[in-house]
Amino acid sequence: MSLWENIKMALMSVKAHKMRSILTMLGIIIGVAAVIVVVAIGQGGEAMLKSQIAGDGNTIEVFYQPSEEEMQQGKWEENPFTQEDIRQLEGIEKVSNVVASSSEFSTARLREEETETSITGINEAYLDVNQLKVEKGRSFTSADFLGGRRVAIVSAAMQEELFEGKSPIGEIIRIGVQPVEVIGVLEKPTGLFAFGSVETYIPWTAMRNMLGTSNYSQVTLQVENADDIQPIGERATTVLNQLHDTDDSYQVINMEEIAQGIGQVTTIMTTIIGSIAGISLLVGGIGVMNIMLVSVTERTREIGIRKSLGATRQQILLQFLVESIILTLIGGIIGIILGAGTAYLVSFFADWPSLISWQVVLGAVLFSMLIGVAFGLLPANKASRLDPIDSLRYE
Repeated sequence: MSLWENIKMALMSVKAHKMRSILTMLGIIIGVAAVIVVVAIGQGGEAMLKSQIAGDGNTIEVFYQPSEEEMQQGKWEENPFTQEDIRQLEGIEKVSNVVASSSEFSTARLREEETETSITGINEAYLDVNQLKVEKGRSFTSADFLGGRRVAIVSAAMQEELFEGKSPIGEIIRIGVQPVEVIGVLEKPTGLFAFGSVETYIPWTAMRNMLGTSNYSQVTLQVENADDIQPIGERATTVLNQLHDTDDSYQVINMEEIAQGIGQVTTIMTTIIGSIAGISLLVGGIGVMNIMLVSVTERTREIGIRKSLGATRQQILLQFLVESIILTLIGGIIGIILGAGTAYLVSFFADWPSLISWQVVLGAVLFSMLIGVAFGLLPANKASRLDPIDSLRYE
């Protein structure tokens, strides 16, 4: 009997016992679907975390950490980046943007209403590099920065908190006692890790005039090429340490390295959870073996007739082995469809990329077939060893 004939017989057997076949495949279906969903969620979550933490803008954050000696000498600076620092950093080759800002908390008032908000004074590069998009009103112009105009862009949470959801465009709010005109509202952040903070952004020159801020507290460099992140980061810290005559107090945070660390953690967690989900595949394999043993018992007379007509032990073994493989393969395919659909729904509602690994899909199919072989061997071997005389006498 050819392999194709064995496959047809296996499909006929599955069709003849639909409910039993579905229940038998259920463990395989759940196992394969669970593995695909877990891996897809893990990889999608990793991609989302990397994009939010490392970003796709090739950025390097510069920070100031004085040594103990400098602390004792009173060299601690709350806002450690001067305007001259920014000019020097902008002059470094292959630096496309220098993002500078200063932040502090204050009270924002609109007539009788007031709320606590973070006030962030920014330079021109800030909004573009940090991908903050204005949904209502307008963004800052060069004239706003050069003239130190007292204008502000607020977050969507600020609009809800202080303006009760009404359009704040053109309204005058008071930061402390200083009047500021609201000219724009940022898009509401989306995604699983999006948090709505009450924020107000103003030109740094305006913040300097209003609040007496002299220097910047945060600086981020954007480079043209990701391969230049490390050398440019080292060059930037060298320039800053020389300007301030400090011993490695100015350092850089390489977001790419942080993203890689996150990737390692999520990979380990995905592997662990995926392995736990894979246990259901073994449970499903045991179910296949159980049903195949029942099938051998039910078809004892059939086996006896085939052997009396000349079927060899190898042919009987192959027949039942193919049947168990077909059962697990069908279950694996259904599990792939179910897992892919579930992964897509999760990614849709969580607003992160659906990263279904085709290596995992292929592995799930092959593993399903392997389970069919492994757990089908015992029933198939039992069937092949039946004595034809005893089989024909079986009732």
